[in-house]
Amino acid sequence: QLQLVESGGGSVQPGGSLRLSCEASGFAFDYYAIGWFRQAPGKKREGISCISSQDGSILYADSVKGRFTLSRDNAKNMVYLQMNNLKREDTAIYLCAARIVHQTECVMTTGWYDYWGEGTQVTVSS
Repeated sequence: QLQLVESGGGSVQPGGSLRLSCEASGFAFDYYAIGWFRQAPGKKREGISCISSQDGSILYADSVKGRFTLSRDNAKNMVYLQMNNLKREDTAIYLCAARIVHQTECVMTTGWYDYWGEGTQVTVSS
């Protein structure tokens, strides 16, 4: 059973930066694809980025492309989401998710993932 814990959220002004972390407990972390999602009040959960297990291929949603950077450190069972140039519309709960699959692709669809963290709040306001 894989457990995921997000951290690094907080309040920041527009244009600021945050780095979110997703720590996984369990084994064979390098066989898990990891996705980041966010959910704002009254809105559907949105996939924003994912990284594959086999070769570290990364996808970004258009809404965050060029501002967010995803990376993983398999030795530490960690995935990081560096968020720069934050905008008010980035305000949401951010969640990481995992699926055990050894392939070169990942997807940003909620139903594809088997494990979820509880999320961390990101608030962007002046």
